[in-house]
Amino acid sequence: MNIKQAKQEITNTLRAYLAKDALGNYRIPPVRQRPVLLMGPPGVGKTQIMEQIAAETGVGLVAYTITHHTRQSAVGLPFIEKRTYGGETVSITEYTMSEILASVYGLMEKTGLKEGILFLDEINCVSETLAPMMLQFLQCKTFGNQRLPEGWLIAAAGNPPEYNRSVREFDVVTLDRVKRIDVSEDFGVWKEYARRKGLHGAVVSYLDIKKENFYRVETAQDGLQFATARGWEDLSELLCVYEELEIPASREVIGQYIQLPRIARDFANYLELYNKYRKIYHVDEILQGTWRPVTVSELRAAPFDEKLSVMGLLLSRLSEAAREARRQDALTEALHGALTDFRTLLETGGVPAEILESLVRRRRETLKRAKDAGQLDKEQQNLVQLEVNALEDYRKSLAQASVIASGEAMDAVRERFGGEVARRKALAEEAGRLMDNAFRFLETTFGQGQELVIFVTEITAGYDTSWYVETFGCDAYFRHNRELLFDDTRHRIREEIAAAKAAEEDTHE
Repeated sequence: MNIKQAKQEITNTLRAYLAKDALGNYRIPPVRQRPVLLMGPPGVGKTQIMEQIAAETGVGLVAYTITHHTRQSAVGLPFIEKRTYGGETVSITEYTMSEILASVYGLMEKTGLKEGILFLDEINCVSETLAPMMLQFLQCKTFGNQRLPEGWLIAAAGNPPEYNRSVREFDVVTLDRVKRIDVSEDFGVWKEYARRKGLHGAVVSYLDIKKENFYRVETAQDGLQFATARGWEDLSELLCVYEELEIPASREVIGQYIQLPRIARDFANYLELYNKYRKIYHVDEILQGTWRPVTVSELRAAPFDEKLSVMGLLLSRLSEAAREARRQDALTEALHGALTDFRTLLETGGVPAEILESLVRRRRETLKRAKDAGQLDKEQQNLVQLEVNALEDYRKSLAQASVIASGEAMDAVRERFGGEVARRKALAEEAGRLMDNAFRFLETTFGQGQELVIFVTEITAGYDTSWYVETFGCDAYFRHNRELLFDDTRHRIREEIAAAKAAEEDTHE
């Protein structure tokens, strides 16, 4: 299955393992709660889906790359204990708590979460001395004489032997005690993720054109050469920052991430063209609605790959604008909730600045607990931090103005909050204007051709652009989408008629 399907299956497994009966007992006894063994090529997102699952289900996450551990850190150190059996005192060996299990208990103490996921990466690449202990852990959920607490799902990940020479095969006894999920790379799923994360437009549009270069592992004389999903994402992060700092990305830099020279060279050439298209087609002018007639004629006559690249540039910029509007919308909504709490607390009495300080402190504590539990991605952390910063600004302004009357304080805070609402409106209007101009340009250039179908499809599939259209609307999008839906319906009806005729002919025969 692909990584998206694997994520859903692990989520379902976690929910089933944590389900309890009327007496509060786990419906599937812990002894029957098999560890999940996720096997697949490197760099497809096995670690990331664990973080997403923890965040979406509200459980804790403790993650380890097991190859970094020795037998002592994973299992614990032995010590001699005195015990009496049948009236005779004997010395026996016990173990201190494993660092891994101690981390689980530590997270439970810090966050108050009693259930979670213990994720062990590269499970089939452990050292020879540690291998028996890891197999014991998968089978019995114990390190030495220490047991993983109930309510914790063991999820382990490994790479098939063709990707790693140090891989150890699991025996049948172990495999018969785990829930194995084999995952493979899938560009369509990755593209959906790339849109959600706002990856660099050149990376997404290049792979859209050359999907065969998304994930490749080849054997050369010097060893394995590869291009992976992780490599593309990390390269994307670098390209975004390099652009901000106006640093050119050389072919050598690209090759440090895409370690298959043929693909690295090809993408480097594409990146040069991508940046060239941005200039020669004056993408910023198009989005501002001031394109030149020559731009229309040049793009209309361009090769299809070039058209896709230019549309990719437009979509990338529209996604950025929609993303800014979406994030400001989320901040405005979060602050609205905080100010509702502020108004309620004002009615009970108290100093306004101190009430705001308590709200800030509470949100900081929530943020820390969620970060400790591995429940927030970067965007969620930034949202909470922006909310905290805004509330802190409100508090400082009230303290500096010595505002103590509740009515006056509420009016002052509401006025400052109005600035956030105005910013939300301005960002939404700007994104809408850019989208309208992009549609007008493409209609002028291509009429009702397949390029418009592709563009509408990409707007629909894009996380931020689809959110924008759903939230604020876009007349041009709705017009073209209705036409697209009508064409799809007409095509489906024709297929059904053809199938019915074929069935009727078979009957007569």
